[in-house]
Amino acid sequence: MGTKAVADRRDRSTARQTYQRLGGSVSAVNSRDWRPRYLQLAEELRARIESGELPRGTAMPSETELADSSGLSRTSVRNAIRQLREWGLVRAEQGRGTYVRAPRQRVRRRNTERYQWEKDRVLLDEAERRRTGGTEHDTGLTVDDLKFHAEYSEVKADEEMAAAFGLPVGAPLLRRVYWTSSRHETAPLSASYSYLPYDLVKRNKQLLSADYEPWPGGTQHQLSTVGIELDRIEEVVQARPPLPDEAELLDIEAGVAVLDVRKTSYDIQDRVVEVADVVFPGDRTELCFTTKLKRWNA
Repeated sequence: MGTKAVADRRDRSTARQTYQRLGGSVSAVNSRDWRPRYLQLAEELRARIESGELPRGTAMPSETELADSSGLSRTSVRNAIRQLREWGLVRAEQGRGTYVRAPRQRVRRRNTERYQWEKDRVLLDEAERRRTGGTEHDTGLTVDDLKFHAEYSEVKADEEMAAAFGLPVGAPLLRRVYWTSSRHETAPLSASYSYLPYDLVKRNKQLLSADYEPWPGGTQHQLSTVGIELDRIEEVVQARPPLPDEAELLDIEAGVAVLDVRKTSYDIQDRVVEVADVVFPGDRTELCFTTKLKRWNA
């Protein structure tokens, strides 16, 4: 048997001994796996977390224990823990260590059906519209499970917004910032930055104030109060690094991207009546699109 084979067997034997000493919690990382060794360790730890072997709220094994049990360097172990943070599975607490994070509330947004559902709700009575909203639709939570935040302000259209609306630069816009969070979590599920032409909505004074939020029926019902019916909504999705304030607001670990959905709403006169950027944390959001295809003629 060659020298390298003997060394490999000795390394695996040592790792197994350490593994057994630690209660069989982490297997030796396979040197023949094509993936980086830190990623192999991260995947093993993720499996333990998802299986419940490492329950939420419990402390992770120390770097020394993980290095001993896996046969990896402390640097590789730190990289594995960093990967777990980026997956949203653990959190670091200053001076205390690393803990398994409780599962975050996930959002599954079915955009192809969501907006027709919202349009249909416009025609319902207020009591029915108050029963549930878009966030409840996306999460399965109830109204009582949610905390809602809204900020309204009048701003002047910059070049980007002026071009989007077909308005002069400096035209007045109503800027609305929204976020909603579960009452069981501090971080919002998403953040929305919505713009409406001020002159289009000023006929209804209630639309100019956040005092009436959350509005039963959402934006489509708000627009209906000034005679606007939507014809279509176009969306462009991009993944990008979060801005510093977004990372702080959404409680995003370093390395996690956001999904930025630019939503442009057109009315039945083909006017752009709303432009919104909805920002979702990439580690706990799914955007689900279904495209119905026409059948070939037999």
